[in-house]
Amino acid sequence: MPAWLIPALKAVLPHVGTIVSVAAPAFTRKRADTAENPSALLQQQIAELQAAAAGNATHIRELAEQLQVTVTALEQAAAVAEARHRRLTLLCVSAMVLSVIALAVVLLQPGSS
Repeated sequence: MPAWLIPALKAVLPHVGTIVSVAAPAFTRKRADTAENPSALLQQQIAELQAAAAGNATHIRELAEQLQVTVTALEQAAAVAEARHRRLTLLCVSAMVLSVIALAVVLLQPGSS
C-alpha cells in the first residue's frame, strides 16, 4: 500500500458520514396541501437554501483545512520516502563496488586458474 494513502484515508474516513448526510435531500417539497399559500412555501424554500449555502461554506472551509493537513502529511511522507530511497541507492552502489573489488581480488590472485 502506498505510504501517502494511509494519511489520506485517516483524514477522510471520519467525515464520510457527515458528507453523506449533508448530501441527502433536505429541502421542502411542494405539496398539494400548500397550493393555497405558495408564497409561504417559497419563503420557506428560500430560507432553507440560504441555510444550506451557509452550511456549505462552513463545510468547504473545514474540508479545505483537512486538505491542507493531508497535503502536509503527504509532503512529509514523500520526504521520508525520498530519504529512504537515497539511503538504499547508496547501499546498493556500495554493495556493487564491494562485489567488483571482491571479484577483482579473486581473479587477480596468482594461484587461481
